[in-house]
Amino acid sequence: MANVDLTPQLACKVGLAVAEYSKAKKVAVACDTRVSGGMLQESLVSGLLSSGSDVYLAGMVPTPALAYATKVLVADAGFMLTASHNPPQYNGIKVFRGDSLSYTDFEQDAVETNVAEGKYALVDWRSLGKTVPFDANRLYLGMILRTVKLHRTWRVIVDPGCGATFHTAPSLLKALGCKVTALNAQPDGFFPARKSEPTAESLTDLADIVKALDADIGIAFDGDGDRVAFVDENGAFVNFDRSLAGYAAFALKQTGGGTVVTNVEASMCIETMAQMHGGKVIRTRVGDIYVSEGIKQSNAVFGGEPCGAWVHPQIHFCPDGLLSAALMFKALEDEDTTLSRFIGDVPEYITQRENIACRNEEKYKVVSQLDSALKAAFPDFMDVSKVDGVRLSLRDGWMLVRASGTEPLIRLTVEGESVTVAKDISRMATALIRKRVEAETA
Repeated sequence: MANVDLTPQLACKVGLAVAEYSKAKKVAVACDTRVSGGMLQESLVSGLLSSGSDVYLAGMVPTPALAYATKVLVADAGFMLTASHNPPQYNGIKVFRGDSLSYTDFEQDAVETNVAEGKYALVDWRSLGKTVPFDANRLYLGMILRTVKLHRTWRVIVDPGCGATFHTAPSLLKALGCKVTALNAQPDGFFPARKSEPTAESLTDLADIVKALDADIGIAFDGDGDRVAFVDENGAFVNFDRSLAGYAAFALKQTGGGTVVTNVEASMCIETMAQMHGGKVIRTRVGDIYVSEGIKQSNAVFGGEPCGAWVHPQIHFCPDGLLSAALMFKALEDEDTTLSRFIGDVPEYITQRENIACRNEEKYKVVSQLDSALKAAFPDFMDVSKVDGVRLSLRDGWMLVRASGTEPLIRLTVEGESVTVAKDISRMATALIRKRVEAETA
């Protein structure tokens, strides 16, 4: 929480620690609209300047704009002050490398060690860094407009949710030739209009307006613009898994096959659609950094998580909501179709989720012990993955058992081709997990 866990003092130390780790001489810094952003940015910049780094200040811009600008500037690092889709009381510091990939676990651990051990140095006063304001939005919008050319006038309702895309999103859509109606397009770090996470529940107003104004599409972004959500021409929220699978299929069709990357929680409709176009799917741990790493390592054509965080490696490695929206328009034009028909080819499977209470000190041990028990209970399993918990692929569905990263819970996610299949898998798996938890805590 801002000013509790993430304080100005800590922000300053993070700046110093990253500069020490990366030997940074040139960095870019930006923030989203959160009320704590200015306070934390000033402290972060102070640490960077005192380490001798020159700081290029982008101001209030979306995260993908900062990541892309870091790459274009050939900066040593980029810093985004944001808590992404989380509530307004939170904030964080996301650090990017010069290639637009956010810091890996190894790099984050190294920075945390520098902070904990006070491993950083202040330069002589004659070597202090300087601040340089620059227009990251101009660089970023220029890239999208060079990448995407539209040929019809789309009627779009856009909802930035008072977040970092408040200006960038409407400006981009107008520059693409769309007829734009904007909702909640004023910066307000309290996110008074709706939650900063764009979900079916938080976008009911957007859906109603799309239908009332007979628009072609509705688009919404999260607090920092690395996620996008879609509402189709009928005013229906588009399921995240299906939009991801639909665009993945299009990307594979355009390239004649290849690899797409998603996480272990994504629907098996990704595989269904990828196989139709000669593609294969690699699954990673939950978290956009792991997806981005997987994309880079496998030279994938596309990847993303089923929350609207899509990565287009031809441009950069940061999840990019605005670029994704523009590319979705292009896909619809290329296929000469509507959003509902574009998604209509993607199968919709049945998903069930259960949370089983388990003490923090035991949850990871319990999950590691479930591997053999789950295999024995589901002997016809087709594949097992342990990149993040235990994931079993079955003939008519799959299950994932993983420890919550933030709560004393073990999370079970199940997907089946029918309600009956999903319920049966969930019932058997839940019983096994509860039995193991009880044995461990007895």
